[in-house]
Amino acid sequence: MSRGAKVAIGALGAGVILWWLTSFWIALLVMVGIPVGAYFLLDSSQRTRLRRVGRKELGR
Repeated sequence: MSRGAKVAIGALGAGVILWWLTSFWIALLVMVGIPVGAYFLLDSSQRTRLRRVGRKELGR
């Protein structure tokens, strides 16, 4: 199982638990807000590198 698949399964599990404990909108806000916030904390060179690496892996 790839690293991305493990992360996706973990995020799905966390989302289901959050949804069960809170409302749907709070769970959605947490699941979308944390990765977006982490992306915006990167500087421009790190964002560029992240996009370049992501595109290379998609072509495999």
